[in-house]
Amino acid sequence: MENVSANVKPALMKRDSARGGFWLVVLGAALWGVDPLFRILLLDTLTSAQIVLLEHVIIALVMFPLMWKNRSELRGLGWKQVGALLFISWGGSAIATVLFTMGLTNGNLNAVLLLQKLQPLFAIILARLLLKESLPRYFFPLALVALGGTYLLTFGFTLPIGHWKDFVQVGSLLSLGAAALWGGSTVMGRMMVGQMKYETVTSLRFILALPILLALTWSEGAAWNIPSGTSAIAGVSLNLLGQALLPGLLSLLVYYKGLTTTKASVATLAELSFPMVGVLINWIVFQEMITRPQIVGFILIWGALFVISRQGQGKDEGAGTASIQK
Repeated sequence: MENVSANVKPALMKRDSARGGFWLVVLGAALWGVDPLFRILLLDTLTSAQIVLLEHVIIALVMFPLMWKNRSELRGLGWKQVGALLFISWGGSAIATVLFTMGLTNGNLNAVLLLQKLQPLFAIILARLLLKESLPRYFFPLALVALGGTYLLTFGFTLPIGHWKDFVQVGSLLSLGAAALWGGSTVMGRMMVGQMKYETVTSLRFILALPILLALTWSEGAAWNIPSGTSAIAGVSLNLLGQALLPGLLSLLVYYKGLTTTKASVATLAELSFPMVGVLINWIVFQEMITRPQIVGFILIWGALFVISRQGQGKDEGAGTASIQK
């Protein structure tokens, strides 16, 4: 009996850890939903590149002491790990954020948001190719259900007939590029949290992005339109701090913590909590009523996420049963 208990306990702990990690990814992605509250307001005075640069400077200053404390983890990194970190910071943190911010101002908002939701497809393909991840049972049908839910959040029950030209505009192409980079960043992040602390990965994501963001901002050549007046400066400063620390730093600390026990292909679906929170923000803050299709979309997404998380749990339970039988 003692041997049975010894085998069962680690399996149960692993199951609970995996399930908890999945919902941490959901929470971290949900925090991204408050991003437009700050970013859209900042676009009144700053360019896309300037906003992302200042956001990264703030977070880098906050996280540098922690990264310095964990600097021993940087020893012995190979080219594969360095490439993954650069992809996360340059691609997922810098370029993708700039592309998405530019997309919001250069195209149809619904088309930009919908195309960005194709991120899971990029992540699933890369996770299979690079990490050789196996997928839960019925994963693809569940993924289609979740993606269908995001469609309902954006377009409702109607087809965007007559608006297809919106999908080939500059804004939509920018959003598609951001989706590919963010999907790849999920996979690279999963690779790195298995080799160093999630706090270190979060720190490097922002610190390593600074050189390319400085280059992008400089090449843009746009003037820094600093508002005049104490109240105006205070307003911009508070928005920047809120943007950097809530949907920026806190969300990614929670996200990478969850990613330590969650497969990249599963985590990318957990990230669909992001558009749901965005809809809730529109309802609560901007008084945009939630429609019946959006309610159905909520149910579809949360139902798919719940089933996927339970399947991961069931898989670990199966491992525990095997240990008992042995």
